[in-house]
Amino acid sequence: MAEVVDSDELLRRIQRARRYAHEELRTWEARAREPAPSGGTGDGDDAARDARGRQLAYEAVVRVLDEIVSPGRHGAEPGTDD
Repeated sequence: MAEVVDSDELLRRIQRARRYAHEELRTWEARAREPAPSGGTGDGDDAARDARGRQLAYEAVVRVLDEIVSPGRHGAEPGTDD
């Protein structure tokens, strides 16, 4: 059976998820900036590409959670109907 939570608890959970997403975003931003290891195997390129992909994903998650917590404060993205 699903757990029933009130709006305050739901907001706390969203804020906790938002903090976690911010932490992960900073981690993956740092990894994306790390220089590729020397050796020419291409593994550094793959790692940087993976880190950049994860960074972009967490940026999207942070934007969504920010909009849930503070609607309208972050401005509409260009090209949207909002």
